[in-house]
Amino acid sequence: VQLQASGGGLVQAGGSLRLSCVASGRFLSSYGMGWFRQAPGKEREFLAAISRGGSTVYADSVKGRFAISRDNAKNTLYVQMDSLKPEDTAVYYCAAASGGTYYYTGRKDSDYDYWGQGTQVTVSS
Repeated sequence: VQLQASGGGLVQAGGSLRLSCVASGRFLSSYGMGWFRQAPGKEREFLAAISRGGSTVYADSVKGRFAISRDNAKNTLYVQMDSLKPEDTAVYYCAAASGGTYYYTGRKDSDYDYWGQGTQVTVSS
């Protein structure tokens, strides 16, 4: 499966963005999906995951501000990001996991087999 992330940009603190990740080559419904980010000089960080069955899990740093969702009919993964902070500035990546159960939500890089190219999010203060 190929993943294409989009929707990043420059936003003021307190603003919102919605990122999209379109899957091609295979049906999105076959995969557990996740969002990660990587800021300059930092390791890639888990943000949120959604299982094939629709169960979700979030990192504490984004819980209550970010919402992950999927539209299998459109083969697209989303993350709605509200109340953005300057520390949310990073390159955001979507990822697909082919293993696990129907309700599996991976939190580690190694749980995922396919990655999108990343989209830059910059939050100004």
